[in-house]
Amino acid sequence: MRAVFALSLLLPLTVAACAPKAETAAPPRLVLDCSLSYEALSAKVLTYPGLVPAPEQRGEPYRFYNVTGGRVAFVLTEPGAPGHPAIFKQEAAQENGRKVMKNTGCAYGDKAGFAKVMTYLESLSAR
Repeated sequence: MRAVFALSLLLPLTVAACAPKAETAAPPRLVLDCSLSYEALSAKVLTYPGLVPAPEQRGEPYRFYNVTGGRVAFVLTEPGAPGHPAIFKQEAAQENGRKVMKNTGCAYGDKAGFAKVMTYLESLSAR
């Protein structure tokens, strides 16, 4: 009798374990609002759901962050980077039936340095 009772307690757990997992909704798309200060926008980016920092590269004046799923990435400049302070966003998209990388950003510092980094990101996206 105890065995039957114990099995009756396990049955709901077993059924629940086999139930399909509820899909979590993708986080809302984060559009870079360049009217915010670098500090405010950086803080907003850093609280984006699913954000994973890439390993820090010694001597690199950039911090890279990927969003789980690989469709979005952010780059925050640090002192010494061209265009600092600046924030860049790379987003995978479909254009004319092919995958492309859309690059956007907010330039708070040297505009020429920002343009240089954006040109570099665009060259990577073209590959």
